Amino acid sequence: MSTAVDDDLWSAVGDPTRRRMLDLLLAEGDGTATSLSAQLPVTRQAIAKHLGVLDRVGLVHATPAGRERRYRVDEAQLARAVAQLSSVGATWDARLRRIKRIAETIARSKDQRDTRQ
Repeated sequence: MSTAVDDDLWSAVGDPTRRRMLDLLLAEGDGTATSLSAQLPVTRQAIAKHLGVLDRVGLVHATPAGRERRYRVDEAQLARAVAQLSSVGATWDARLRRIKRIAETIARSKDQRDTRQ
């Protein structure tokens, strides 16, 4: 799988507060800045800013609800993020396997030189 990595998406997900907000929204189905701030050690204004970042990258979508906005996770965009993470993980796994093979080859060569001496 070759999925292009979206730096803006990963920058948004890279923040621990935003990850926790996504967890809460997924667990509860949706939420407002007020409801999220009641569950996190962050002000409502900070939550609103974090939600704006998540909205810009498409991870959440807002719908008006009276004087507030209700946020819900965009599951398609979240699936895209998961696919990117899997792709990056697979790439690193392949790199580590290559490094291991190189290290084993070097170790075998050293062992063969040592036994000849």
